[in-house]
Amino acid sequence: MPEACGPGPLQGVRVALVHDWLTGMRGGEKVLEAFCELLPGADIFTLLHVPGSVSATIENHRIATASRIQNLPLASRVYRWALPLMPGAIESFDLSGYDVVFSSSHCVAKGVRPRLGALSLCYCHTPMRYMWDRYDDYFGDKSFPVRLAIGSQRQRLQDWDKQTASRVHRWLANSTTVRERILQCYDAPPASVEVVHPPVDMDRFTGDAPQQFQDLTPGSYDLVLSALVPYKRVDLAVQAAIVAGRHLVVGGQGGERDRLENLAAATTGPGRVTFLGPVSDADLPGLYAHARCFVFPGLEDFGITPLEATASGTPVVAYRAGGALDTVVEDLNGIFHAEQTVASLSEALSDPRLDAPWDLEAMSRHARSFGRDRFKRKISEALTSAWLEHAGHGRDNLG
Repeated sequence: MPEACGPGPLQGVRVALVHDWLTGMRGGEKVLEAFCELLPGADIFTLLHVPGSVSATIENHRIATASRIQNLPLASRVYRWALPLMPGAIESFDLSGYDVVFSSSHCVAKGVRPRLGALSLCYCHTPMRYMWDRYDDYFGDKSFPVRLAIGSQRQRLQDWDKQTASRVHRWLANSTTVRERILQCYDAPPASVEVVHPPVDMDRFTGDAPQQFQDLTPGSYDLVLSALVPYKRVDLAVQAAIVAGRHLVVGGQGGERDRLENLAAATTGPGRVTFLGPVSDADLPGLYAHARCFVFPGLEDFGITPLEATASGTPVVAYRAGGALDTVVEDLNGIFHAEQTVASLSEALSDPRLDAPWDLEAMSRHARSFGRDRFKRKISEALTSAWLEHAGHGRDNLG
């Protein structure tokens, strides 16, 4: 039987946490980890779980998986190709024993079927990323047979995503941009969609950080930390840094590595690029703290790295769109470039403000406003108010 929550307004309430998949500790899993701390008695439902891939806080909960995804050959590596199977798999979970269903969703988790009379909340990282705004990013460079197979399912998956949105009573969006997408894609009532920014672990990025890379003189390099995939637009940072005469250090790995190295070699200008490959957690604080600026050229749902840079006292150069509009304040913790072009970004990298003193105390205050304690407090308040309203009105599940 599901375990009920402890003292407080949710005392005696049985809660199910639903997450798309558990294959590593990324931003979404850090959100789920905070949910687990707030709801230690909750059970977790997920399409796929790779044991040991997430934190002990998550692993210590009872975790149920969807057999049709979990049992696929090489499931941990090819699960995204099972996208057409995921709606049916997420709907197969039996949630009849739960009073509250709390999903953490960037794909299909929000489409679970709560029992009649249960409350459904969704912390939405973005509407189904692979079928809406990121479709071309994920599938545009794939082979024709793959694009044909996935493309033939796109309308069906979009329709399912829209139709199942009515199962959610209250939405928590991770940024203003994502809130706008929820309103547009799902026709959700505006009053039902609240922005709660994800948690950022600030303590490890404050104070003096050792310089682990002896060949990188503090203040002499600009920094990118990113998965090397097309939509991150690291290609813009590479070209702009060379044109602007900057030394760009790129940390991260991904399928774009070879193309980016070739691009750096072919770009004419006085700057240069160093590719570090994967960066350990121990090296991150020093890389942030000793960079002249942190470069963030992509269009992101939210983006935690600009806040880590801010906590480290390093200003951000960000594209003026998406989640950066929630985290970067001009002249407080960074500057913007207006267009995703080499010319626009290279101009920003040459801005003399980046070499002037920054108010480190103000930057630290700004970063801490996105801290983990703030996130957990906001989530607790949202859960409590949603449950009290739901219980008071006796709302039935809409799905």
